[in-house]
Amino acid sequence: MAKTILVVAAHADDEALGCGGTIAKHTSAGDAVHVIFLTDGVGARSDSSLGAIDAVARNSASVAALKVLGVPEANVTTFSFPDNALDSLPRLEIVKAVESVVALVQPEIVYTHHAGDLNVDHRYAFEATMTACRPQPGCCVREIYSFEVASSTGWAGASCEHAFIPTRFVNIETEMEQKMQALKAYSEEMREFPHARSLRAVETLALYRGSQVGLNAAEAFVVERSIQL
Repeated sequence: MAKTILVVAAHADDEALGCGGTIAKHTSAGDAVHVIFLTDGVGARSDSSLGAIDAVARNSASVAALKVLGVPEANVTTFSFPDNALDSLPRLEIVKAVESVVALVQPEIVYTHHAGDLNVDHRYAFEATMTACRPQPGCCVREIYSFEVASSTGWAGASCEHAFIPTRFVNIETEMEQKMQALKAYSEEMREFPHARSLRAVETLALYRGSQVGLNAAEAFVVERSIQL
């Protein structure tokens, strides 16, 4: 039976980096995948016209990337909260934004950032998602998984209170090419190797995560919630 999936990402490209292969696996299985971008991802600019141009370009890139992964533009919601400044907003404002989409699409499975990421927007996205999906009676969300984002998750430091220790691995061997093509749509955000957010590094991470569990390629997640009925 087809499922409804929600991905809550702080910025456009986080979804492809963190769970692009898993998104492709869901859409190929006939699941309905919805995506939230909390910010426009371009940051504050003194020149508002340049910021507007960058936001349009970023939106075009996300549409192209998600098309590769099988997600229609109609299933994408963007909240233009300030980039790298979600901590400047009342948390309730972010929570209500996520809640509005959860109420509308009624997802069974939710993917979002990991609590220990270095990027403050990622941490706030995690907290807002967990709050919006709190397990009250009648809650539609049965499973929540947090993903790693190359650079932000790995750069958090060894003393981080919430280290990323994956407890779920998804085989993306057949979806690896879609993940890489989606990331190529975000060419402006990708870097040259040996940067952690380079195509080669992302591919290497998938190979490593796969090797941890005897697969050729995988995406790794932390299980935040899993309810079996």
